[in-house]
Amino acid sequence: MPTYTTPIRDMQFVYNELLNPEEIQALPGYEECSPDMIAAVLEAAGSFCEEKVQPLNRIGDEEQCSFDEGIVKAPPGFKAVYDEYCGLGLNNITSPTEYGGQGMPIVLGTMVEEIVSATCPAFGTYPGLTHGAMNAIEASASEELKNIYLPKMTTGQWSGTMCLTEPHCGTDLGMCRTKAEPNDDGSWKLSGQKIFISSGDHDLAENIIHLVLARTPGAPEGIKGISLFLVPKIQVKNDGNIGDPNGVTCGAIEHKMGYHGSTTCVINFDDAEGYMVGTQHKGMKAMFIMMNTARLGVAIQGLGAGEAARQGSVEYAKDRIQGRALTGAKNPDKPADPLTVHPDVRRMLLTQRAITEGNRAFAYWVSTELDHANKNPDEKRRQQADDFVSLMTPITKAFMTDMGSELANMGVQIYGGHGYIREWGMEQIVRDVRISQIYEGTNGVQALDLVGRKLGMHMGRYLRGFFHPVDAYLEETKENEALAPFHGALAKSFGRLQRATGFIVQKGMADPNEAGAASSDYLRLFALVTLAYLWMRMAEISMAKLGQGDDLFYQAKIDTARFYFERILPDSGALFGKILAGGESMMNFNDDAF
Repeated sequence: MPTYTTPIRDMQFVYNELLNPEEIQALPGYEECSPDMIAAVLEAAGSFCEEKVQPLNRIGDEEQCSFDEGIVKAPPGFKAVYDEYCGLGLNNITSPTEYGGQGMPIVLGTMVEEIVSATCPAFGTYPGLTHGAMNAIEASASEELKNIYLPKMTTGQWSGTMCLTEPHCGTDLGMCRTKAEPNDDGSWKLSGQKIFISSGDHDLAENIIHLVLARTPGAPEGIKGISLFLVPKIQVKNDGNIGDPNGVTCGAIEHKMGYHGSTTCVINFDDAEGYMVGTQHKGMKAMFIMMNTARLGVAIQGLGAGEAARQGSVEYAKDRIQGRALTGAKNPDKPADPLTVHPDVRRMLLTQRAITEGNRAFAYWVSTELDHANKNPDEKRRQQADDFVSLMTPITKAFMTDMGSELANMGVQIYGGHGYIREWGMEQIVRDVRISQIYEGTNGVQALDLVGRKLGMHMGRYLRGFFHPVDAYLEETKENEALAPFHGALAKSFGRLQRATGFIVQKGMADPNEAGAASSDYLRLFALVTLAYLWMRMAEISMAKLGQGDDLFYQAKIDTARFYFERILPDSGALFGKILAGGESMMNFNDDAF
């Protein structure tokens, strides 16, 4: 089985050296969140997840969830570890202090989420969905609902879900048929069926709080007629304790390709009592708060999968001896050399490293901006940060999950035949991470969101949060000879991104299919340029640190940056060419010939 060690040194490099921890600590409520405190939390979370959460990964995959006479149970061991996880407060690191949370920075929550995703992603769905539901409740629900539900969700005593998908509607939520009828006391009765509900039912928490999209009587057709409701599995009394069952039942659990330790349920609502969250017919606005949280969380699942695959690949490649180096035996006293001598294995190992460490920097950057969007006292700075997060959310979700899947498949390739065998564990990463490219909006939908909504919003204002810093950095470093190999490549790929943006905006105005045809290639181009910008900055930082006592680490950063620029960033040229080719070849193909 691949083993995982929390990459605390690299996490601290990104947070302490690439980003600006002083700016985060200066935000209201984060004054005590020093780098030392961040390090202590990472050490504790890493130790717990390595010792307690990681063993659940194989157990969950083999034993799976059970469904018997309407009762759903998580795999053996999950309940005990969940209770301990919540007891340590790892589930509520970023939750508001007024409801019992710790109120720490979102970027720290992202770091812990990465650790959980790398050790047992199926386990992480239970607290992860709860956290997203809490965000939506806090942002949109009444004070009464907040005070009743958030404290127990914060402790983990109650968990949460979001219920969107129905048998006939997935991405197109305007087709929702679940009905909500008003009661005389201000509550609502909900009836309908939802499918693919992650953590929809289980035995880890005392109660499960569902956030449900439904249609009220006389509601407008389509997405404009959708409202959001809070529906507890078990009714809650006025004193905050649970009462009678609430007409919420699990009809089945899905038998999936992966994530076997996470329950995915068919949930039936039969006159279940619920409470409106936010304003009638504005349910999607409230739900998007949870969905955007979930999309960033899913991006971290891709990052965690990539790191787990990378560590397993490195361990195997160093230990497995097969064949001889092309230039002659490296270990003449042994019958063969380790896999690490072979160029193609090194290509895959370095690709795993370059993408994973680049994605880590990307994820933490977005998370710190989310902290600014929520906490910065300067309104202009909050808006800039919110624009940046809005732009980058679909990119992080799609690119990091695509890469998590690709890097896990590279892990199988490095393992060879052993990679295809269950007991070695690498194939489980492939199966588990595959769903991340699908749920919370497929990656194709993320690409459409990027080109169809984000590029044109507020006359292109969102783009400034990325284009301006990159342009300024290129100007700042143009005379730095040590950075010259990076500077030229970044400038060229950034120019391609700018030209591709103009091309898509121009063509898309005349024919939306042109923008749609370019969308996935454009999203990946954007991501590759983003990682190039971050890798150049990390290389610059590392160059300045050589000779100060940690040369192996910093030289590896510089060498990985060089590999990224020489072997991965050139893909930006092919993507640019595909974008400029337009959509005629795909859109004019005869439907009957498919």
